[in-house]
Amino acid sequence: MWALQAPHTIQQSVLPIPVKHRPCAPANLPASITLRPSTSRTAAVFITNTTTTANNSHDNNRLIQSLCKQGKIKQALEILSQEENPTQHTYELLVLCCSLQNSLSDALVVHQHLIKSGFDQDPFLATKLINMYSELECSENALKVFDKIRNRTIYIWNAIFRALTLAGRGIEALELYREFNITGIGSDRFTYTYLLKACVVCESLASLLDKGREIHGHILRHGFESHVHIMTTLLDMYARFGGVWSASHVFDEMPVKNVVSWSAMIACYAKNGRPVEALNLFHEMLQTNDSVPTSVTIVSVLQACAALAVLGQGKLIHGYVLRRGLDLILPVDSALLKMYARCGDLELAQRVFDKMDRRDVISWNSLISSYGIHGFGTKAIQMFDEMITRGITPSPVSFVSVIGACSHSGLVNEGKRLFNSMVKQYGISPSMEHYACMVDLLGRANQLYEAALIIEEMEIDPGPKVWGSLLGSCRIHCNVELAERASGQLFELEPNNAGNYVLLADIYAEAKLWDEVKRVKNLLEVRGLQKVSGCSWIEVRRKLYSFKSVDELNPQIEQIHALLVKLSKEMKEQGYIPNAKEVLYDLDAEEKERILLGHSEKLAVAFGLINTGKGEVIRITKNLRLCEDCHSVTKFISKFADREILVRDVNRFHHFRDGVCSCGDYW
Repeated sequence: MWALQAPHTIQQSVLPIPVKHRPCAPANLPASITLRPSTSRTAAVFITNTTTTANNSHDNNRLIQSLCKQGKIKQALEILSQEENPTQHTYELLVLCCSLQNSLSDALVVHQHLIKSGFDQDPFLATKLINMYSELECSENALKVFDKIRNRTIYIWNAIFRALTLAGRGIEALELYREFNITGIGSDRFTYTYLLKACVVCESLASLLDKGREIHGHILRHGFESHVHIMTTLLDMYARFGGVWSASHVFDEMPVKNVVSWSAMIACYAKNGRPVEALNLFHEMLQTNDSVPTSVTIVSVLQACAALAVLGQGKLIHGYVLRRGLDLILPVDSALLKMYARCGDLELAQRVFDKMDRRDVISWNSLISSYGIHGFGTKAIQMFDEMITRGITPSPVSFVSVIGACSHSGLVNEGKRLFNSMVKQYGISPSMEHYACMVDLLGRANQLYEAALIIEEMEIDPGPKVWGSLLGSCRIHCNVELAERASGQLFELEPNNAGNYVLLADIYAEAKLWDEVKRVKNLLEVRGLQKVSGCSWIEVRRKLYSFKSVDELNPQIEQIHALLVKLSKEMKEQGYIPNAKEVLYDLDAEEKERILLGHSEKLAVAFGLINTGKGEVIRITKNLRLCEDCHSVTKFISKFADREILVRDVNRFHHFRDGVCSCGDYW
């Protein structure tokens, strides 16, 4: 096309071409090209057109990038379809824009253009694509990108670990980690963080704890134990599996701790039945100068206060919340509401709810469940209806709360209606928790065979919660036949849960089947299981005192026993008869009565009478279901001593006043 002849020369400087888009010249051509006069105009037009195209491409890329920054993905795609040379940065912003606009359809279009432009093997853009598909909840497409890229950098590996973890596909992420280790690429702090999180996304698989321990070993071998973020994630992993000791060991060995570390350890204690340790660690945290509690910390601390029913401590934390201005944070308000309700002060719980600037479904659920556990089922239903009237769509937890409230109050027909509306009106498929609530609702009302029928017709496998609800109801109504059926299932599902054996033994004892009682007790011994001891605790002047059955360690124990004996005589004169069936031993009546007087809740009530002022409410918490004898005794004491007594057992609250309990003897 070009002739290398005289006499016309075109210098490079005449028509400059941007360096970024300058075409590569053949190696054998000189810097200046001499053209024939007849062809010089053609050459000039060619170079001019090339320059114009390059300038247009540059402008188009800038325009696409600008539109992406404005969130105008549709307009950006229109220009992209006319652009032959999109840059890497253009594609980066297009991918990001698709994520921000939550548009999978546009993301697929961008991906196709990217492949056509030859960027499909670009590691940087592959990482961005994987992250984009992860944000769009399309982990399958993220995997396809990963599978096709040949040059897998650490960033690509981390992106796919993150994508699979966020999608709940932790096992696949851990399997890929084995492949990753073969590549010889070194892990970084993000790798370990994502993999530790992968261990806990499938919480039902306890075997993944071993994988977590393996990763813990890798962290130590590669010297990452000083990274506070990794060690905090490791701590949280152990906490999710209930490994409190391991989590505590990791926390203690951390050379540097930040507020996230402290909060994670406090949450570990609070969520794994160690509320005292949670509160102690919080007080220790306050004494450090480098970590100020956040709203996340406070939520866990309030959960610990709720678990212990320590109203005084809870009020102190509430004061801290107000001083720090944390009362405007929704999760904190919901936790405050629940704390007051669990500490027995529904009035303060309602006051917190009323002062909330905004309320989500979690706040409403907390209030509904609060009225439920206090035995105010009708009020709980009213709150549920008001929530719907205010435009809040009930969640699955909402129905667990309101049906549970019906169960505590014996509102069987209302509970059935709500269960049916959940399915038909709101399209929520019943979960294990919903079925457990329905079985409990019917079982408490002595409709045991209808409860058993629900289990038979379940579309999912009944789990321990469902069978446990049936067994608990059999305990209330002494139904040996269904108790044996339920316990048989529970012994397979939870072979190491001593509570199931104890419940069955209780039922046999009430039916006076003493040989069966011995058989179940032998099973407990053979399997190395121990009955959970009854424990009650009471807060007096912001100090917590705990009592176990037949407790001899309290310095006031003689005074406590003397008071109980005195009260017992007075109650007998008024018609009280000790409920000997609560004692699972074939003993004489006098010995059984002595054992009954040593129950932990009676000791706590007597301690409260001795150490609190007249008119002060006695608040007690028990780790097991309140036994019938303690229930009767507390009713008598509330009348004789003219005191209001609140007892929270494992299921609900009992408000005793003037010889009457709020449960109406239905619990």
